[in-house]
Amino acid sequence: MSLTRREKRIIRRKRVRNKVLGSTERPRLCVYRSLKHISAQLIDDSKGHTLLALSTLSPELKGKTKKSKSKDAAKTLGKALAEKCMEKGIKQVVFDRNGFLFHGRVKAVAEGAREAGLKF
Repeated sequence: MSLTRREKRIIRRKRVRNKVLGSTERPRLCVYRSLKHISAQLIDDSKGHTLLALSTLSPELKGKTKKSKSKDAAKTLGKALAEKCMEKGIKQVVFDRNGFLFHGRVKAVAEGAREAGLKF
């Protein structure tokens, strides 16, 4: 029995989530990549709350890039997310790639957040 691409991602996600845990001081930055868009959210696992969420569909990011599925859009998302974190006083996060491989758009989100001053 061979596994589908989605099932393999879910297995990787479970393996990563066993090690990665967000707290109030250092929330988890979870990235989700679909075919057309990318979204990221900050999660406090100790309380089970989402502190902040942004995606390429958000009104503040919707018209900033030509394509919402490009690396440029992902980098812009990372920068915007980091700026909002700084406003809330969050300087450190734990990066959760959500089972996606760390390249392409997922990596661009991380690079954009690091450029804006967020520490991983």
